Amino acid sequence: MTVQEKIMDAINTKVSPALQTHGGDVSFISFDEESGTLYVELIGSCGTCPYAQETLRMTVEAAIKQVVPEVKSVVRA
Repeated sequence: MTVQEKIMDAINTKVSPALQTHGGDVSFISFDEESGTLYVELIGSCGTCPYAQETLRMTVEAAIKQVVPEVKSVVRA
């Protein structure tokens, strides 16, 4: 399984279900293997929420880094 496939699996099985319970979601944009930076877009209510940065760090980044150690940081695209 490639790094991108592992990231997509983590998004689909861990991150999206949690965000969807709040009317939002996350969309994969790209992954820079050299820097370990994952670029995502928060969509739905997560995209406009005043706590979006906290959601990105506490939910998205934490869940993905736990499963995909190649990911060093997650940023909004």
